Amino acid sequence: MDTSLLTPGIIALIGVALAFDFMNGMHDSANAIATVVSTRVLKPVPAVLWAGLFNFAAFFLFEAHVAKTVGSGIISPDLVDNAVVFGALAGAIAWNVITWLAGIPSSSSHALVGGIVGAGVAKAGFNAIVWGGLSKTIYAIVLSPFTGFVIAILLMIAASWAFVKANPAWADGVFRKLQLVSSALYSLGHGSNDAQKTAGVIAVLLFSNHVYKEFTVPSWAIFACYVTMGLGTMLGGWRIVHTMGSKITKLSPMQGACANLAGAMTLFMASGLGIPVSTTHTITGAIVGAGTARRASSVRWGLASSIVWAWVITMPASALMSAILYWVAHFLL
Repeated sequence: MDTSLLTPGIIALIGVALAFDFMNGMHDSANAIATVVSTRVLKPVPAVLWAGLFNFAAFFLFEAHVAKTVGSGIISPDLVDNAVVFGALAGAIAWNVITWLAGIPSSSSHALVGGIVGAGVAKAGFNAIVWGGLSKTIYAIVLSPFTGFVIAILLMIAASWAFVKANPAWADGVFRKLQLVSSALYSLGHGSNDAQKTAGVIAVLLFSNHVYKEFTVPSWAIFACYVTMGLGTMLGGWRIVHTMGSKITKLSPMQGACANLAGAMTLFMASGLGIPVSTTHTITGAIVGAGTARRASSVRWGLASSIVWAWVITMPASALMSAILYWVAHFLL
């Protein structure tokens, strides 16, 4: 690492990346805490502290597979410059602000991926895209919520069968405790996937400015991203918590535990494969699956479909914003 090449501009862009990471944590806090808050297992403040702690704990448990995919597997790292990084981050931040204010659980992950693609294409056309890496992310848009949906249904069936003769009050108490465990596991999964994405952006920024001679994801960048995301999670995104925890479907402790565990299992698989999936898509699919397993009519399908439309437009919307902001930065930087 050549620290003499760390110019004020590069340091400022690292700050912008961490600002996105902080907003990602705040935007996505609903993913981990919505079920425990809606079922009154935890009050909001202890819930976000719990989630933030396990977001950070993922630093010690997972390798940087996702960071490498985001940093070098979406657009060619040789084409990245400071304007591309700024455009990608600023476009993703702008989309996150819009959806956060509207209380829409859109994907920070796909806002960032869309931003990277938009800024990269604005600079070098579609030849900038690494189609193999981008295609994995696009497939995950469909597969991650569907996987969470299916696993949640299977877990609900298994839990219902296992506790069919149990005293309802006793079973409720058991699942309230299991919700704490499953929420912690989901927060680990969230940290393992989402915090690494920003670390990948920082890595390609440093590589493009020759701070590192080869593309590498420095441990200090990963550590900073985990800390920043954990702090963002602790602030919470209360508008989205309400949508995720009670508007889509009313959850029981059993459903909440199954939804969180299904989401965690999906994220662990994705992080192990280095696929940058959407934690928002994943937990939404799991919540809908847990609700459907109890009674399909309990799910507000109209709201769920509007959330799906938000997912559909996230990548192109953030890509367009990032392309515009790339051109602004290109003339200013």
